[in-house]
Amino acid sequence: MATLSAVTRPHLLTAIAEYDDRGKEAFIGVYGLQPSTTEELVHEGRSYDAAVVVGVAHRYATGRVATSDELGKQADGVAALLRKHGFEVTPPQGAARTPARVTKPRATAPRTPRATTPRVSRSSADERPPVICPTCFTQLPATGTCDNCA
Repeated sequence: MATLSAVTRPHLLTAIAEYDDRGKEAFIGVYGLQPSTTEELVHEGRSYDAAVVVGVAHRYATGRVATSDELGKQADGVAALLRKHGFEVTPPQGAARTPARVTKPRATAPRTPRATTPRVSRSSADERPPVICPTCFTQLPATGTCDNCA
């Protein structure tokens, strides 16, 4: 479980600087964190994903990135930590500030994940040269016995 008590304002500012350098998508992708849908960090007029910034700031504080699962369990802790260190935390810009109307969900078939096969890269060291018959110089079949000379 990630303890956020080790995270300080300098750690958060370093994470924000890296976020600016990499851009949102690359920053989130490098650390494999899930974007937050509950809160944004506002710093110097720019919005940042609060949970992702805190997760990476945790890395600067402890040497280990706090995972999205760990931060999700402490959603109120993320906002409290940021406010404690003088940052503004707001709902995401796309989120409605008033409660949304409840609508009936559409009847759709559940999605099934696409099956993926792991890619196997072969290097030239993995490939063996073909076995050649010493008599007729043809490539031997898998049985190891030449069909012409046997």
